[in-house]
Amino acid sequence: MSFLVCVCVCVCLCTARAESAGTIPARRIRRLFSFQRHLLSSRLLRGAPQLNPLHILDEDYCGQAKCMLEKVGSWNFDIFLFDRLTNGNSLVFLTFNLLNQYGLIELFQLDMVKLRRFLVLVQEDYHNQNPYHNAVHAADVTQAMHCYLKEPKLAESLTSFDILLGLLAAATHDLDHPGVNQPFLIKTNHYLAALYRNTSVLENHHWRSAVGLLRETELFSNLPAEDSIERQLGSLILATDISRQNEYLSRFRTHLDENDLSLGNASHRHFVLQMALKCADICNPCRPWELSKQWSEKVTEEFFHQGDIEKKHKLEISPLCDSEANTIASVQIGFMTYVVEPLFAEWARFSDTRLSQTMLGHLGLNKASWSAMDCHHIHYRSGSGERTCVSGPLRLMLQHLWAQHVLVLCPLDDWE
Repeated sequence: MSFLVCVCVCVCLCTARAESAGTIPARRIRRLFSFQRHLLSSRLLRGAPQLNPLHILDEDYCGQAKCMLEKVGSWNFDIFLFDRLTNGNSLVFLTFNLLNQYGLIELFQLDMVKLRRFLVLVQEDYHNQNPYHNAVHAADVTQAMHCYLKEPKLAESLTSFDILLGLLAAATHDLDHPGVNQPFLIKTNHYLAALYRNTSVLENHHWRSAVGLLRETELFSNLPAEDSIERQLGSLILATDISRQNEYLSRFRTHLDENDLSLGNASHRHFVLQMALKCADICNPCRPWELSKQWSEKVTEEFFHQGDIEKKHKLEISPLCDSEANTIASVQIGFMTYVVEPLFAEWARFSDTRLSQTMLGHLGLNKASWSAMDCHHIHYRSGSGERTCVSGPLRLMLQHLWAQHVLVLCPLDDWE
């Protein structure tokens, strides 16, 4: 039996015995399991030699996944297929590949064991039982962020530090989602709502969770700007709070109208990174239909799951979460019209590239497809069952809700 197996067995046996005897606090149990996770993610303690960045992943995934990574900059990148080819490890492999591709591992002298452990912990801290906000979504956002970082205006101006921040923020922006939206946390008096005083509750939690993993793994302990990394990472993640959409969009529009964005200015570059992350976070409607439709099904399933929980506990059903009154088509049309289109129209003004026009093209086609289903009352079957399209008053309600940004997109699991 290897050293790693022996240690892991000892950890598990000691934990089980102590727990059964009622002598070990929950906090220590979590620490023991954290140590176990460290062993499993550490090549050094597995007895495997440290490999250079170009080969560390070779033993872990098949040739098809490697071929896909050669086209990681394509807007048609199929993250669902990539996740299957990597046995559910898309976030780890994709993020590592991008960090290496940009030369960030070598430039910032990141320890390979610490980096691998950090990425494994990040992926584990996403709740894969969530239909939408899970590690695959994080990987998809990270891939989209890479596409934006390659855009000429950004590629010519961003520093390596900016790119590092952008990729890490994308990978961790929804870390440890509890499974419901902010209004649900507030009305159920959840401890996170109290902790963050009902302000950007989820985004603050994602940021603090990411910082916790950075400190646990000591990934940036060798960098003098460690505190700055944590602060700027928080600034990026907090920008994904959709309730602040108008604030960021108005500022972006003003900069574009006055033509005063200077990417030589560090604060302006950071603001553009915030806008890029916001676009990456909600870019699903701008993907090709085959990919966009899957994301639409998943996010609506998540909404309806929350609504079912609210019904079960006799709570007021949140907007757009009632499976008897809403459909995938109606939800998506409202989201595209009042959230996605305004943001991506301004992004296209800024970047003015083929990619920005491609995204707007997909957005228009996808919206037309959902509108056709909605207008003709087509029955559409999602993962949670058959839904019938509703029009008229419901559409007006959707327009109002999206315009006021009542809805905050999130996931679920602790309220079963």
